[in-house]
Amino acid sequence: MNASLGGNDALVVAPVLLPLGTAALMLLLGDGRRRLKAVLNIGSAALGLMLAVALLWRIDAAGAPASFAVYLTGNWPVPYGIALVADRLSALMAVLAGTVGLAALLYALARWQHAGMYFHVLLQLQLMGLYGAFLTADLFNLFVFFEVLLAASYGLLLHGGGAERVRAGLHYIAINLLASLLFLIGVAVLYGVTGTLNMADIAQKLPQVPASDRGLLHAGAAILAMAFLAKAAVWPLGFWLPAAYAAASAPAAALFAILTKVGVYALLRLWTLCFPADAGVSGGFGGMALVLGGIATLGFGAIGMMASQRLARLVAFSVITSSGTLVAAFGLGQPTLAAAALFYLASSTLAGCALFLLVELLERSRQVEWGPAQFDDGNDALPAFFEAEPTSGANLDDDEELLVGRVIPGALAFLGVSFTLGAMVVAGLPPLAGFIGKLAMLQALLNVGSASAWALFVLLIASGLLAAIAFMRVGMRHFWTGAERNTLRLRVVESLPVGGLVLALLLLVFYGNAVLRYTQATADALHQPQQYIDAVMGARPRAGGAQGTR
Repeated sequence: MNASLGGNDALVVAPVLLPLGTAALMLLLGDGRRRLKAVLNIGSAALGLMLAVALLWRIDAAGAPASFAVYLTGNWPVPYGIALVADRLSALMAVLAGTVGLAALLYALARWQHAGMYFHVLLQLQLMGLYGAFLTADLFNLFVFFEVLLAASYGLLLHGGGAERVRAGLHYIAINLLASLLFLIGVAVLYGVTGTLNMADIAQKLPQVPASDRGLLHAGAAILAMAFLAKAAVWPLGFWLPAAYAAASAPAAALFAILTKVGVYALLRLWTLCFPADAGVSGGFGGMALVLGGIATLGFGAIGMMASQRLARLVAFSVITSSGTLVAAFGLGQPTLAAAALFYLASSTLAGCALFLLVELLERSRQVEWGPAQFDDGNDALPAFFEAEPTSGANLDDDEELLVGRVIPGALAFLGVSFTLGAMVVAGLPPLAGFIGKLAMLQALLNVGSASAWALFVLLIASGLLAAIAFMRVGMRHFWTGAERNTLRLRVVESLPVGGLVLALLLLVFYGNAVLRYTQATADALHQPQQYIDAVMGARPRAGGAQGTR
């Protein structure tokens, strides 16, 4: 697994090529054959997740310093060719992307795949962009994969049509186009200063930048960070997110739960690689700005959750809250705190995905008119749970209602349990994964001791309290009111992804120590960037392999 053996690990490039090939094949199939496309999409998404899990397992089993896998496209040496690199962080993010993508796809098979002919293609392109962004080691190709996933997200956001989606989509597209422009400007400035686009090569050359160019270097890094902060929905650049995510269809919003984490990932990767504490005058550059921006975002998200009356907007603001928490925690530059934040990243992403899927189901249980009904042709109906009838011999009143207690429908019970567990994770309540992540962060913040650390400590507790109140209020309205309800039907393909995500959250609790050990090793490697630099710069083309063209 050691990169010094050569940049020939094809497992690194497989998660990127698989969705690309699947999307191309589905385009060749034309406008029809929806069922065949669904089968191809499920198979490809499941295989992509298995490849990501296999990559994570191999990297974890290899151990430091060999916990890197490098693939040199075209067999060109670094830094002249495009390199794809997998380490603990990128493998973790790839597994999260595959999990979220498969869950959103399974849910969409019941209704939303009928809302447009290109849903399956867009989802595969979205996965390709996600995998590529997490695995690339080249700044320009990071931009390319960003644009691929954003272009696909534009289509997914507008999927199903409607004035609300178009209005929110225009804001979403405008802010992301501006962020992409800043991305290009920042990349151009860094290339002008360092003469390279490979991230490891940039980090290696930064100490050699003359003092006269140091200001230009910092300006380029700041512009690039602004692009990432906008994509991570950090305040005040995240005003677009609640409206966009609340307007999107349930599977699209669930998939979007990881999009803000792409911006957080890019910030963490480049900041720890290029501006470590031992980088001289540039050491820790921008760290305090990240902390203050993260704290402001955390506070904004917590207030937004309290102000939200709709579940969709509540979950969207919880995504903003998680972004602020992560940016502030990473900005403090402490490996122990970063390890806890990575655990929190995994739990909050899975919980956000599950809650976005529950939005439509809960609204359906309250007899709210829901847009995609006209797209449901009934051919894929697979009932999983039905309304329970009173048992024979039950004590009924004149209206044949139970006098003592009422039978809880199986579908409603499933929704209630899933909603409660997801809300507890977001709020950080024990004994679920959100509590483990937040408790580990609070313990780490006590050891930091700075004023900003204490501010983050207080806000973490306060935001958890506000989140618990907000979710309790929405839950009471959905489950405890006496509103008339129709007989609720859930389909297997709708309940399966929600149940799977809830199970994943429970597994994070049962294997909490193992996951925390993994995230601690990840954080330690991030704060020792020389290992990453040596792995990438030490990769060699395959012996006897022909060089391609770039």
